[in-house]
Amino acid sequence: MVACALWLLRRLGPVAASNLGSVVARTVGPLLPVSKVARGNLALALTALSAQEQRRVLRDVWDNLGRTVGEFPHLARLRVDVEGAVHLCGDAAGGAGLRPTLFITGHLANWEVLPMVADRAGVPLSIVYRAAKNPYVDRMIRDLRRAPLGGDVVNFPKGARGARGALGHLAKGGALGMLVDQKMNDGIEAPFFGRPAMTAPAAAAFALRFQARVVMARVQRMGPAHLRVVVEPALTLPDGADRVADILTLTTMFNTTLERWIRERPGDWLWLHRRWPKLRA
Repeated sequence: MVACALWLLRRLGPVAASNLGSVVARTVGPLLPVSKVARGNLALALTALSAQEQRRVLRDVWDNLGRTVGEFPHLARLRVDVEGAVHLCGDAAGGAGLRPTLFITGHLANWEVLPMVADRAGVPLSIVYRAAKNPYVDRMIRDLRRAPLGGDVVNFPKGARGARGALGHLAKGGALGMLVDQKMNDGIEAPFFGRPAMTAPAAAAFALRFQARVVMARVQRMGPAHLRVVVEPALTLPDGADRVADILTLTTMFNTTLERWIRERPGDWLWLHRRWPKLRA
């Protein structure tokens, strides 16, 4: 089934595949139980939205998710504009002795294009990812991610083994991309949209351990198979004596930036996961 869908999307080309994904997702998505989670999230976070505005955002969320899936086999052929490209490189181009770099982002628009954009700028970007439960599907996803890259970039699955690999990669001066916008039950409590949200501390801990260069970058949807990557200047790391407090400070900085991005373009963000505790679908 998955292989047949992938074959069809490849045959269609990037724009047609994006459009097909949009039609399917906008038709089916709002009927799924997970849309109740998204509506609850919207009511908690964007309290000023009317019911009609919430429905519009949810429609945009499904539209974007469908397009992202449809575009996955065509990453190298997508139109991607880059704003703030000067902030991509810094001193991170891979290789021992260079300052490690963390690229922090979230599930915004087609987040899969960021490694390709970094690679084209001369920064081989490894990522931390959640492995699919089905090994066949997981291998297919890894192959699709690798296809638009110039070299053989090593990615690291979430978990203890992946964390060790990511640490070793940063220790060698590598660049690592991390998505930090999902709930982590055993994370730390940091504010997000004015509410406490359990957030993974790993990105902040990595940054402080290696005194890494930390760059936040977002992807915006401009149209079918058309994205824009906006790269912001490197963050200034907290330099207090209390490492635990510094991790919370930096994690809060991540959440604050993500919140700003989401408020600007709420339809670009994946509202479908349970981001806050005690949220009933």
